Amino acid sequence: MILALQVGFSVIAAALLGLFVFGLRRRLIQRPGGTFDCSMRLAPPEDAEPPAAGAAPGGKGWVYGVSRYNGDRVEWFRVFSYAPRPRRVLDRPAIEVLGRRDPQGSEELALLSDAVVLSCRHRGTRLELAMSDDALTGFLAWLEAAPPGQRVNVA
Repeated sequence: MILALQVGFSVIAAALLGLFVFGLRRRLIQRPGGTFDCSMRLAPPEDAEPPAAGAAPGGKGWVYGVSRYNGDRVEWFRVFSYAPRPRRVLDRPAIEVLGRRDPQGSEELALLSDAVVLSCRHRGTRLELAMSDDALTGFLAWLEAAPPGQRVNVA
């Protein structure tokens, strides 16, 4: 009986420690400021077969994250991770905005309620970012505020 209680308390203590580290990581990411909620998914290549006529894009593949401005880069961190480093880094000169749209179909369930989907290309890789309208305004303003001489492509 005592062994079972010790094991139970150990499991509870480990879970609480994990939650504490998880929250501490989120706080350390947000500490410098300039963060916003941003879901991401890699988009299929342009030459892939499009969905059937009238079909909405699927909500699969979206990963919830937090993005942080860091100079000429946007660092994207997965929310449900313990990794201290960003999962993806987007350099301002390499981001090409292809368009924006509202979530459709099952995407409405996979994304935050006020999300806008931004289709982009970064170094030849197509990806989609979903963020709030306010975060989108800030993101596009950040892209357009590139130093003189940098190429900026904002749709």
